[in-house]
Amino acid sequence: MDYKITGYEPAKLFHYFEEISAIPRGSGNEKGISDYLVAFAKDHGLWVYQDDVYNVIIKKAASAGAEAAPAVMLQGHIDMVCDKLGSVEHDFEKDGIDLVVKDGILTANGTTLGADNGIAVALMLTVLDDDSLVHPALECVFTTDEESGLVGAETLDKSQIDARIMINLDSEEEGVATVSCAGGVVVTYSRPIVREHKAGSLLTLEISGLLGGHSGSDINLERGNGNIIMARIVERLMLAGDPALVSFNGGTKDNAINRECKAELVYADHAAAEAGAAIAQGIIAAVSSELEVFDPGFACSVEIADNAEVEAIDPDTALAFVRAIRLAPNGVMRRNIATDGSVEVSSNIGVVATSADEAKILLSPRSSITSLQEEFKDRLQTLADVLGFDAAFEYEYPGWSYVEHSAVRDVFCESYRELFGTELKIESIHAGLECGLFTEALPGLDAIAVGPTLSDVHTPDESMELASSERFYTLLVDVLKRLAA
Repeated sequence: MDYKITGYEPAKLFHYFEEISAIPRGSGNEKGISDYLVAFAKDHGLWVYQDDVYNVIIKKAASAGAEAAPAVMLQGHIDMVCDKLGSVEHDFEKDGIDLVVKDGILTANGTTLGADNGIAVALMLTVLDDDSLVHPALECVFTTDEESGLVGAETLDKSQIDARIMINLDSEEEGVATVSCAGGVVVTYSRPIVREHKAGSLLTLEISGLLGGHSGSDINLERGNGNIIMARIVERLMLAGDPALVSFNGGTKDNAINRECKAELVYADHAAAEAGAAIAQGIIAAVSSELEVFDPGFACSVEIADNAEVEAIDPDTALAFVRAIRLAPNGVMRRNIATDGSVEVSSNIGVVATSADEAKILLSPRSSITSLQEEFKDRLQTLADVLGFDAAFEYEYPGWSYVEHSAVRDVFCESYRELFGTELKIESIHAGLECGLFTEALPGLDAIAVGPTLSDVHTPDESMELASSERFYTLLVDVLKRLAA
């Protein structure tokens, strides 16, 4: 294999990242990468376990002299969010990621990079492959379908794990250690569609250029959500005239802030469509001004095509669908003003879709407080009932609570201070991490989440700072050496 990433150490870390990037591994499509890990373990003579949903555990004995040290679990997920620019031809089921290296930054060519959480996989493989390292017994846990709701971590038979020290490698900022996180759930609104034949002029609206982002860690940045903006435009058009909604589709993942959305409405004639277009342009100008600071790349095209023959959504369902998008909670709902103002409760309308016979809305509510999450679910059920939608609550996962005393946290702080001459920052995050499921299942588990610097994850702008990955590997190796003492 001709490697694109050169000049960084250890070379194997980046070589492994390139190798796994060549394997399609979107959520639900992890067999290939899972089998790759099993083959790696067998080639290296290591104990390996693979379950029916393709979770993998690889164990390596402690280095000489460290046999008495407590075992350590390294953990990350093998799936990635699959998103791309509309102009890019890429089949995530078949194609590997086209990596781009420029000025010390790794990105992908118009798609998500998969550093979230491919870097964890590469880190664990590099550690397992190096017999010169000093370390306790290692249990490397590779989980599947994390991005859909921590599915693999929930399903995994945790009796296979002996370690009670956990280093989760799914954090995204060098110099920061995460010690607690929010819980979440995926909510799906659905309602049947009846189609009616219509003829006239088709008005097409298409939003693009939004920054998007992670629905947990970026929800506080006030970035535009294409689904929300489009619903604002379409509802105004439906109230101002008499168009019929033909389609309304935006987003690919419930846990990504939506960047692109497209809607089609049919009017009786060209003049009516032009009047609708003028209204839309006025709203688009207002949104552009509102997002000038937070999301300056926002754009929305408006096109009219005459002599259209379409199957439109029945009016009652169309209006209920658009109003559900308008009324469903989105963004930050509550902050912890008693401490640092961090987000405690939020919701993201990640996907909206109309098929031939069904309208769907996927939401991703999160909360670090269990009672507020339950109250939020009640609110979402009430809204579904009022607007005539079925509501399904799936893939629920627990939060991870902060603990006052943590030996692994102390070791990381000490190592970071001595290696880099500054203090490791300790924080809680609003995103979901698999630590909650492991700490719930393994009594006494001492956990921390760390990683190198990644930016704009869950978007085609996702990037990884290569020098940060070098430094983080140095930190991880030093911590393992200290834990082996």
